[in-house]
Amino acid sequence: MKRLPGLAVYCADGNGLPQKFTPQDLRDPPRRDVVNWNRRELAKWLVEKLKEKNKPTLVGIDHAFSFPIRYFQEYNNLLGPSWDNFLDDFQRHWPTDLDNALVRDIKDGRGKERFGDSTWRRLTDECAGTAKSVFHFGVEGSVAHSTHAGLPWLRYIRRELGGKVHFWPFDDWDIEKGKSVIAEVYPSLWRGRFRRASGMNKHQHDAYSIAGWLSHADRNGWLADYLNPNLSQAECDRAKTEGWILGVPGFIDLDQE
Repeated sequence: MKRLPGLAVYCADGNGLPQKFTPQDLRDPPRRDVVNWNRRELAKWLVEKLKEKNKPTLVGIDHAFSFPIRYFQEYNNLLGPSWDNFLDDFQRHWPTDLDNALVRDIKDGRGKERFGDSTWRRLTDECAGTAKSVFHFGVEGSVAHSTHAGLPWLRYIRRELGGKVHFWPFDDWDIEKGKSVIAEVYPSLWRGRFRRASGMNKHQHDAYSIAGWLSHADRNGWLADYLNPNLSQAECDRAKTEGWILGVPGFIDLDQE
């Protein structure tokens, strides 16, 4: 499976600064020629880390976890009501977790049976402002490729960990105390708050910013508010199908004094 310079991992623990993790950390002795992750290796590493953790961990992943409601309406008779059914159905048509599977090849082949329009956006994308459609390929800042490549690996992680981890908000908005959480994040919300160190590429800076902000928000007691965005019941129900970006607060009530 291809190693990707765009896959970057940073972890923050306690009051410390986010620390970079590479595939070299998996090997003893380290292999200096292995610098970049591939998706299978990263997914397996994350599963093992979450299995061994004795304290709850918050994992932020920078791609969409689901699709706009318009997609579910389009394939209404073919998809079940749950997120797990969506992941299973998507993986059958976009098996990007197989060796040598390429998004561009599947997109031009069997992926056509499960595709959407680049104008379709999720509620959270609209609230985030600059977030692009998960079907908007080939433009700067697009999350389409990483979403279509990454969704089968979310399925893998979920199947491997069972109920040990809470996928927010699909497993509910409220999280059981002591349980680790995996959530969608959007580094554009936070990267401007963190200085980009010398030698750090943009993907590493994004990962650093995600880990830094999540750690800072946790220490300062902000996470509870962001885990409960300002949404109506109907919007909450829609977001449990489409997913939600952690850090997007929801709608601003201009009528509230």
